[in-house]
Amino acid sequence: MAESQTFSVQLQLLEGYKFEVDFAEFGQIISDEPQPLGQGQGPNPSRLLAASVANCLAASLMFAIRKFKEEPGEVKAQVQGTMERQDGRWRIGQLQVQLNLGNESANIPHLERALGQFEDFCVVTQSVRQGIDVQVKVCDASGKLLLGG
Repeated sequence: MAESQTFSVQLQLLEGYKFEVDFAEFGQIISDEPQPLGQGQGPNPSRLLAASVANCLAASLMFAIRKFKEEPGEVKAQVQGTMERQDGRWRIGQLQVQLNLGNESANIPHLERALGQFEDFCVVTQSVRQGIDVQVKVCDASGKLLLGG
């Protein structure tokens, strides 16, 4: 039997295309679509996905290095996304992530081994690469199921 864990994030429309994203005990952020659709008052979902991929890769690299009791230093990440039309719709076609270690490679003896395995530890990147089963339900204000099951 497969092991699983669940998590939950709540969203509430504030106005236009601006949502409050509630991470419960971790606080809230605002997301919004850029103009002309929204007002650009927060990162849009594409940027949140890009940040999630880069954050997970950076944390996974730190984990892979630290499991050898070595220190990566101050890790920084930068991610650049490319939007492209696929079948007439905008999609994220590519994410380019650059991770920068704050320590010299000579000071990290097991770096080659860490580099060979850190991507496998990244839940988000590996999930995005494989595709994620997303099931959708839509209900009206009375709770009536309009779509999905």
